[in-house]
Amino acid sequence: MSGRPDSDTGPEAADSQAAADQDESHDLLDESDDLLDESDDLLEDARRARWTAAGTGAALTLAGLAAALLRLIRSAPALVPAAYAGGAAVCAAAAVLGSRGRTRRALWLLIAGVMVMALGDQFD
Repeated sequence: MSGRPDSDTGPEAADSQAAADQDESHDLLDESDDLLDESDDLLEDARRARWTAAGTGAALTLAGLAAALLRLIRSAPALVPAAYAGGAAVCAAAAVLGSRGRTRRALWLLIAGVMVMALGDQFD
């Protein structure tokens, strides 16, 4: 019993090494599954952001055009329907950008378009 402790190459040592390797491979598989799930979530979030930007831009475009037509029919200064139509055009550009994935720029254009429409409402 005077053998060195690191010289044990019996079947128990080989089994424990195989079990450790198997546990490590399962850990790597679990991590790769988590990464795939995370990338699927990111893709879904990006898709949802594109649809939201495009839908909001289209809705604000229609609202701006309807307001421009209503103000054009009534007796209002020419600047009012022009402001509504201009804001609607900016929101339409935001809808196009949003559908192409440029959601941050689309958001800023939506804000600018609504501000132009609100400015036109102040002239009424």
